[in-house]
Amino acid sequence: MVRGHILFKFHKYPCYQNRILTLSFPLSFRWIGYLQRKFKRNLSVEAEVDLLSYCAREWKGETPRARLMRKAYEELFWRRRIKCVRQVRRDNYDALRLCVRHVETLITVGIYFLFKLPEKLLFSQGCNWIQQYSFGPEKYTGSNVFGKLRKCVELLKTQWTEFSGIKDYHKRGSMCNSLFSDALLEYKLYEALKFIMLYQVTEVYEQMKTKKAIPSPFRLLFTRETSSDPLSFMMNHLNSVGDTCGLEQIDMFILGYSLEVKIKVFRLFKFNSRDFEVCYPEESLREWPEISLLTENDRHYHIPVF
Repeated sequence: MVRGHILFKFHKYPCYQNRILTLSFPLSFRWIGYLQRKFKRNLSVEAEVDLLSYCAREWKGETPRARLMRKAYEELFWRRRIKCVRQVRRDNYDALRLCVRHVETLITVGIYFLFKLPEKLLFSQGCNWIQQYSFGPEKYTGSNVFGKLRKCVELLKTQWTEFSGIKDYHKRGSMCNSLFSDALLEYKLYEALKFIMLYQVTEVYEQMKTKKAIPSPFRLLFTRETSSDPLSFMMNHLNSVGDTCGLEQIDMFILGYSLEVKIKVFRLFKFNSRDFEVCYPEESLREWPEISLLTENDRHYHIPVF
């Protein structure tokens, strides 16, 4: 009876009904917009969008750079068979984020040395300099560094093991989406990857000291004044990753070498040059799996979808 009475009132006074609807619709749209913004903000790897549509939206106008980018995207679409792109949050972790996002390719890679990392480097004599390691924007943490790094590496091992046990592609994708909506969790994984890079640099440096042959990019790394040894590499380069800068080209090589994966990068701003498509490392020692990234400026990266 009460419900009928209310409906009767609404029909008797339609102006009240119209006013309530007028007020409620903007509230509904604002709430939906809030949820969409919140979801988008928390998800650091976005859903696939059409490659050429993305290009048309991002590169309007007739400036030389806009025309170059449109030609580069058309090259990817028509000749490289890349149909979509997944945008990645623009911060100083994005190259590491993309490598973690390619976990479906990497699940069989790197496990063997992940399990010896804590004992190999964290407990080695003469490695107290690692106490000066920085976790992205977080600066010096003293003796706490060892415990925090151990937790990051253990988390990476756990996640890697869980992913390797999931055979269904869609379930693995759903797990990836959950991972990339948890900022604290994903940042720990990126710091673990940074530590793996430091471990690799330390290993190759020890080989160089014993006169063993090392890959040429590592020789280039150690000839620089700012990265002549693992400590200077960490202090002058690695500690800044995630804070004030991302990975440099030589860092991309170290990352690929550390994970034993070939990282192919389409550098769109280098279209029509020999540096348009590059690989890190250029020549893998064995049949390493390959992952692909694209960049417009060598600072931020996105995921091409074939």
